Amino acid sequence: MLSEFKDFIAKGNVMDMAVGIIIGAAFTAIVSSLVSDLINPVIGLFTGGLDFTNNYVVLSGEVSSNASLEAAREVGASVFAYGSFIMAVINFLIIALVVFMLVRYVNKVKAIAERPQEVAPDIPTGPSELDVLLEIRDQLKKS
Repeated sequence: MLSEFKDFIAKGNVMDMAVGIIIGAAFTAIVSSLVSDLINPVIGLFTGGLDFTNNYVVLSGEVSSNASLEAAREVGASVFAYGSFIMAVINFLIIALVVFMLVRYVNKVKAIAERPQEVAPDIPTGPSELDVLLEIRDQLKKS
C-alpha cells in the first residue's frame, strides 16, 4: 500500500496540481491586493466613496444608530450584515473579471507560441548530393 501511495504522489498530475494550488494561493493574495488597494479606491472615486460594508440591520440587541458593524458585533448584537455580503459579491465580480482577463491574455500568448512558424519557401540551391552522384554514375557508364 505504501508503494502504491508513492506511485500516486510521484505521478505528474498530482505534482502539477500541488504546484497549481500553491501558486493559486499566492496569486489570490496578489489579486486581493489589486482589488482592495488599486481598483476599489478608483471605483470609490466614481461612486463618491460608496461602501456597503457597514450597512446592517439589528435583529436583536441594543446598538446605537450610528455604530459601525464591528462595534455592533463587539456589543454582542445579532446583526444581518447585508452590506458585507454586497461588498463581497462586488469584490468577487471584480476579481473574476481580473482573473478572466489574465487567463485570456495567457491563452493568447500560448496560442501564439504554439502556432507553427512560417516555413520559408524552398530556394533551389543547386543539385543535391544524390543528383551529383547519379550524374557521375551515368557519366561513368557512358565512358
